[in-house]
Amino acid sequence: MTEQSDSVLRAITDDGAFRVITANTTRTVRNAIKAQGGHGTTARYFGELLTGAVLFRETMAPALRVQGIMRGAGGSGSLVADSHPSGRTRGLIQVAGGRAQLDLGEGAILQMMRSMPTGHLNQGFVQVPEEGGISRALMAYMQTSEQVDSMLAVETVMDGDDVVAAGGYMVQLLPEVGRGPLMVMTERLRDFESIREQLESESFSPGWLLEQLLYGMPFTRLDHTTVGFECWCDEVRVISALATLRRSDIEDLMSDGEVLEISCDYCGHEYRVHPAQLRGLLDPS
Repeated sequence: MTEQSDSVLRAITDDGAFRVITANTTRTVRNAIKAQGGHGTTARYFGELLTGAVLFRETMAPALRVQGIMRGAGGSGSLVADSHPSGRTRGLIQVAGGRAQLDLGEGAILQMMRSMPTGHLNQGFVQVPEEGGISRALMAYMQTSEQVDSMLAVETVMDGDDVVAAGGYMVQLLPEVGRGPLMVMTERLRDFESIREQLESESFSPGWLLEQLLYGMPFTRLDHTTVGFECWCDEVRVISALATLRRSDIEDLMSDGEVLEISCDYCGHEYRVHPAQLRGLLDPS
């Protein structure tokens, strides 16, 4: 497969029956997994959650920040996918001590959150279905929490711990859908429950996948956006977070006179906060 820049394509069928979003997230997933040191099944789940968060945002809230959180069964750990309206995407892998991989069995929960312009969070939860997997969990969430009938698949193709390809699609049923088109689409998407074959194709791109999904159906492309792994941490945010600490805690941090080193959990970038900067938090004047 010829690797291209990561992007998302949105389209609608000309009969107003379906909205379709397709995505190539290969580089995004690869770089996010590398930043988190992910491996094995957990890395694959993580990649698929990242793709799912991108698709969810593009479908339900293109102008809002979206987070997807997968809490593993039995306290095995959690995954976080963070998708920004700019297309910047990042995430976290947290596997419980003594566990080799995250468990998506009975008791695993998917949480999706949107950061509203007012500062409030719009969020919902769903248990991971018995069939398991990120795709099934996202589909269940769309149908139960959002009350939007959708068919989707996300997938991360790996060779060992290396990401070969990643991407996905979401087909959303619109109110105008008729019985005939719905039956045709339902039958067609049986061939797309897994998109591993499509991801491994030399022809794979969001546009090519869109044409495969909507073969023979007239459609109009609506929007094409880029996505990529990029953290939005910076020194201002680090200092602002420290400023929320109690005065006694800040005094403890500067008591030894050493430079405070803080690493971003998402990207690993290290920030060095000097005692003078901490002292400024105590006496901002």
